[in-house]
Amino acid sequence: MAGTKRTHDTTESNASKKAKTVKNSSKQEKAVSSQPESLEDDFIRFATADDGDSPAAGDVKLKKQKEKYRPQVYRPPKQPEPFLSGTTSREAHAKQKALAQDRKSAKPNADSIARSKKIWERLRRKSHVPKDERDVLVQELFEILSGRVKDFVFKHDAVRVVQCALKYATPAQRKQITKDLKGTYRELAESKYAKFLIAKMVVKDDESRDAVIEEFYGHVKRLIKHPEASWILDDIYRGIASKQQKAILLREWYGPEFSVFARSTNTPEEVTGDLSEILKQNPEKRGPIMQHLKELTNHLVQKKTTGFTILHDALLQYFLNCKPGSPEVEEFLAMLRDDEEGDLYKNLAFTKSGSRLVCLAIAYGNSKDRRGIMKFFKTHIRLMASDVNAHKVLLGAYECIDDTVMTSKAIFPELLSKDLEEDAREQELLAQVDDLTARIPLLYLMFPDAPKWLLPDESATIVKEVREIRGQTSKKDPEIRRTELLKGISQPLLDLIASQTKALARSTFGCKFMLETLLGAIGDKGPALAAIASLATEGDLPEEMTQVLSAPPFGRLLKGLVQGGRFDPSTKTVMQVDPPLKFHDLLYSQIKSQSDDDNGVPEIVNWATGPNSFVVVAMLETADFSHRGELVDVLKKRASSLDEDNAGARIILEKIGVRAAGAGDSKKAKKDKEAGKDKKSKKDKKSKGI
Repeated sequence: MAGTKRTHDTTESNASKKAKTVKNSSKQEKAVSSQPESLEDDFIRFATADDGDSPAAGDVKLKKQKEKYRPQVYRPPKQPEPFLSGTTSREAHAKQKALAQDRKSAKPNADSIARSKKIWERLRRKSHVPKDERDVLVQELFEILSGRVKDFVFKHDAVRVVQCALKYATPAQRKQITKDLKGTYRELAESKYAKFLIAKMVVKDDESRDAVIEEFYGHVKRLIKHPEASWILDDIYRGIASKQQKAILLREWYGPEFSVFARSTNTPEEVTGDLSEILKQNPEKRGPIMQHLKELTNHLVQKKTTGFTILHDALLQYFLNCKPGSPEVEEFLAMLRDDEEGDLYKNLAFTKSGSRLVCLAIAYGNSKDRRGIMKFFKTHIRLMASDVNAHKVLLGAYECIDDTVMTSKAIFPELLSKDLEEDAREQELLAQVDDLTARIPLLYLMFPDAPKWLLPDESATIVKEVREIRGQTSKKDPEIRRTELLKGISQPLLDLIASQTKALARSTFGCKFMLETLLGAIGDKGPALAAIASLATEGDLPEEMTQVLSAPPFGRLLKGLVQGGRFDPSTKTVMQVDPPLKFHDLLYSQIKSQSDDDNGVPEIVNWATGPNSFVVVAMLETADFSHRGELVDVLKKRASSLDEDNAGARIILEKIGVRAAGAGDSKKAKKDKEAGKDKKSKKDKKSKGI
């Protein structure tokens, strides 16, 4: 057995000869020599008398064996190693490239496509191409494309050439491309690359838009399920389609008959996409329509493709036509809850129909449902507050959820940016205050009923709808709910006013925010009121800040705080807040503490004739102003210093009894009155069409 030779050992020994090692390394030689090439080479027979070998012969054999296993340095061949075919790597690649070029040349329109791509490569660098050269290249490109647009649009590289041509095309050339592609728009929408051509064609071109959308009629169900065409369909539906076209596209969700008998855009008879109107005309079709709509919407929800605006419109139409208290409502809300990641609710919140649907889901849901819905919006509250649609969801939560502790924990930490450092948090809140939409969730709780200047019509409509529903689903008194939420949001906003008074005073929104917060908030208002009074009476200010304090927005802020409440149109009186602000006493003390001017005129008289003269008028009109008698005496002594050209000063003179009401109007006042009458007469003539 020891002398048996294994056949594969020879191959292994040959392969090991290419091992690259360091020369004259005794350790490596010893390691290699310890691994025999084969059992036969390693086997040494016992010396016998017949062999006649001397000890020297054994040494020679051992030396030969060591030489055989000595490591050898690998030397690369002087010529490149050929493949089995006898060619080198470079030659093989060149041959493959030539074959690929031959295949391209064999295809139809190969030369035209190659030339058009060269033109496209030049045109795509717009800033590097002079206008004259660009006009020549575009003309040549259209000569190539003429009559062969369909051969280009379905190729992933050539379709970019058509997009480039469309970008620089004249109206006549655009119409020609639209005409050449007629009948293929649905196929283009389903193409991975040609869909972008559709998106470019329909922008700012009503004729192309109508041509494309009409080819989508009858195929909405197929297109909305297609991975490529669904986004093109929804983009056109959301931003480009007319009201009539939207209605026709949405009707196809209601059943096959609406797809088969889809009307043309040019049909004079208008159609409606409102499902309630359709069911009112055909009540017997309610079952099939609702079933078809449920299946199609549920299919997209299960596929996690929930970002489509047309889907949100369809979901809202289904929910609005479910019978209240029926199993349909419970099944629908359960379908919305089945999305464990909450992507459906997140997508719904940022569209017009979707935000309304989420508000209705909150209103109709129980306590557990509402808690689950708000959980989905975690880390998205700040983004929702600044969105024109998503902020409605926050208002719906304010109005319906009885668990105000949960609502405060879910909304206010993110809304008030409590996770940021103090400086970053204040800057973020300042940005929200100056935003037309983001300020709504901050100020909404300051009012029992939000005014029109704060709440858009769409938001007001949803709030009204939610309030009607919450009477059946919520138990807590609305005013108690509002007060409890107000306690959670008030103090951070009051602290913001105290620390960032100058920054807020620079903008109209900032002044309005300070006024409404101080009138409606619950908390320590002293530092905020003191900061405003200090800013109003501070001297040695830069010219820019002086102009800010003299501007009407800051004057209205001071007047509103001095009055201490909001004006009630029904009673035509100012409703004082509880507890009273007493800002008039604080401001008067600050003004009184200032020294007289160079002419010895008290500072309060300068206020009475300055841009903020109506602040002094408000002091005289406020019943609980404790320094009224003192103020009247000072103004009577300095009545001659009051400028009658100032509207506020004229009213002050009337209030202190120095001047009769409406008597002796100044020339400027008369001119102002006449100008006001002229403007009013012009408006009347314009409204009557004269």
